[in-house]
Amino acid sequence: MEDRGFVRWLQDLEAQGHEIVIHGYFHERPRREGEQLREKFFTRFYTNDEGEFYDLGYDEAFRRITQARDEFTKAGLKPRGFVAPAWLLGSAAERAAIEAEMEYTTRLTGVRDLRFGDNFLARTLVYSVRSGWRRVASLAWNGVLARQLAGALLARVSIHPLDRDHPEIWQQILRLTDRLIENRTATTYREWIAEKRTRRGV
Repeated sequence: MEDRGFVRWLQDLEAQGHEIVIHGYFHERPRREGEQLREKFFTRFYTNDEGEFYDLGYDEAFRRITQARDEFTKAGLKPRGFVAPAWLLGSAAERAAIEAEMEYTTRLTGVRDLRFGDNFLARTLVYSVRSGWRRVASLAWNGVLARQLAGALLARVSIHPLDRDHPEIWQQILRLTDRLIENRTATTYREWIAEKRTRRGV
């Protein structure tokens, strides 16, 4: 928030119709002594110590989400969604997001309306570029997944800044996105949730 140029850039994007979303606060989870294999898998192998909200307690999760929300609001921005880093959102942290009046969250496999509890199945295309074998696996997996999503009502593509540093990854993202948009309309999560609420008569 101290970088005024960055804040103005976000304000301009929001004014153009882009959606500002809270994506964690620190985007990292410190390693702990005595972690079980499951915890290590999700917080170290699956993600690179980025599972900030994976097992964060309610009070701290609520503090971080509301602090982020309030900082954005002070800057004239209106975040309504909360997406945990790596989509690792524990039950206590999800409750905190609800109490912080976030409208929705997303996970790897779908979108959740936090106000009404509706879940919408929609797996996202996403890439891991931390190593050569991860990039190769991502290219193969997303090629298959994109074909499976061909008839899905909602198709999601999650892009990270480092994806652009790898031409083979970036070219596939552009190619698959072009294919998916042929019979769909681009939308924001806020618009998607609003449409679903309208259909359910809310």
